[in-house]
Order: sequence, then C-alpha cells, then structure tokens
Amino acid sequence: MPRRAEIPVRPLTADPVYNSQLVTQMINRTMTRGKKATAEQIVYSALETVGEKTGRPAVEVLEQAVKTVTPVLEVRSRRVGGANYQVPVEVPQRRARTLAVRWIVTYARDRREKHMSDKLANEIKDALNQQGGAFKRKDDLYRMAQANKAFAHYRW
Repeated sequence: MPRRAEIPVRPLTADPVYNSQLVTQMINRTMTRGKKATAEQIVYSALETVGEKTGRPAVEVLEQAVKTVTPVLEVRSRRVGGANYQVPVEVPQRRARTLAVRWIVTYARDRREKHMSDKLANEIKDALNQQGGAFKRKDDLYRMAQANKAFAHYRW
C-alpha cells in the first residue's frame, strides 16, 4: 500500500447476463480458488431461484437485499493516551457496499442447505426480509456504534 499516492480504483465490468456491476461483485466474492465459471453458475442459479420465489426481477431483489444489509456506522479502534477506544465512524459508500456483499456471501456459506446456490438464494431472500446472518451482523455493528457514541469526539 503506497503511503502518499491514492490507489486508483479498478472499474468493475458489468456481467454479461444481467449487465450489472453488483452481480459481478457477487460473483467475484463467491469465487474460490479462481474458479470463476463455477461461481457464475452458483450466483446465476441463486438469482434465478430468488426471481422465481419473489416474482420480481432478480437484480432488483439483489440490489434491495444489499441495500438492506448495507451498514451506516461502524466502529474503528483508536488509540488515545494508552487506551484503545472503539470510535463510531460513518462508512463510506464503496466500503459499505463491499461489506454488504461480503456478509451476504459469508453468511450464505455458513447456512445448512445442501447446495451453495440454495444457500445464497435463501440468504438474499432473508436479507430482503431483514432476517438472516448478514442483517444480524449489520444490526450488531450499528448497536456497537451506538453504544460507543460517547467516544465519537475521538473521530479523526
């Protein structure tokens, strides 16, 4: 990581099926061991399942689910006078979206369904309904930020 220069952001290409950058981000996050084709199959079948179950366009449902899970506040550790404080800070838009996608995929992996596409589809559906692991994580993070509001003046 360079100390002075800003790191240029690499633009994401939209995926060929839905023409959405969010779907590309979901595919890249789902991918393990460089197997992109497998990750694409998983995400596309999950989106197809979600589209059938909700009766709405799959990308629209995914965007709504990600928006539901997107955090507003997070806590950052700050060292002041020999003590560490958990300081609540607002989450930048780009990081918030990345965290949301990461949480959806991570908590989908921990689910008990048989196939990853089913796990991902159900986690997206749960996130849409403000349930599931990813939404719980967002809620816990927000609660922690509210609990540490007293240290907000240490923000940098």
